[in-house]
Amino acid sequence: MLVTLNELLQDAKKENYAIPATNVDNEHNVRAAIQAAENKHSPLILNVTPVANPDLVLFGSICRRLIEKANVPIVLNLDHGKTFEQCMLGIRAGFTNVMIDRSWLPYEENVKEVKEMVKMCHTLGITVEAELGHVGIGENYQHDGNTAFTRVDEAIEFIKETKVDALAVAIGTAHGVYQGTPHIHFDLLHDLSNALPIPLVLHGGSGTGDENLKRCAREGINKINLSNDLKRAAINNLIAKDLSGNEVYNLYPLLAEGFQKKIEYFIDLFGCANRV
Repeated sequence: MLVTLNELLQDAKKENYAIPATNVDNEHNVRAAIQAAENKHSPLILNVTPVANPDLVLFGSICRRLIEKANVPIVLNLDHGKTFEQCMLGIRAGFTNVMIDRSWLPYEENVKEVKEMVKMCHTLGITVEAELGHVGIGENYQHDGNTAFTRVDEAIEFIKETKVDALAVAIGTAHGVYQGTPHIHFDLLHDLSNALPIPLVLHGGSGTGDENLKRCAREGINKINLSNDLKRAAINNLIAKDLSGNEVYNLYPLLAEGFQKKIEYFIDLFGCANRV
């Protein structure tokens, strides 16, 4: 069933667990992700990024139809909508949450653009996630992993001004493959979680380490974005199989199988199994 972010994350915040937000870019992965959630009786968030899915309206509508048939609650999230046009296409396609990313802009501009999107989306019954501070790139982790952290005082004011539903925070993670060892600033996470009334989001979950992610889910993060780890699990599952002869026709099912198993693993790790 199709739901908004608030319908899932409010309980996650109250009960101290996190929900995987899995990046999907083809129908096989969408079906695998939904099956994982159904197997684990878990809520789920499907992330669709404009970069990986340039035809947002077409792919978004495919995702929506599949989610509507699911027997667990699932959010269809437009991840990293970096332009007004991308966000509008996501709304047109039926996304139930829009993550508007203006984190690289000066604070006042970030507030202005997020506030505008919140007003529009809330009118349509759509929730909104924004980012404050800036989660950088893993390949540049020596710099990005030590700069642009989310400030508690700014976050308090940002939420008051924008009325955003969830906030992605910068506490030491990065997108993509890390060059170096990720260091999560749990003291900052605790301060943010205690000070802010809305659910918190962790971008750059892949490669951060199981113990770090498990602790984040237990100590204030309610949505954890995952992409690289899922794709790597899909590839590893394929490599481990015998593809001689006609077995090669199982290419896509085997990729989806690895994808699904890894999502099920994270559902257990984050504490959201049997939450439906």
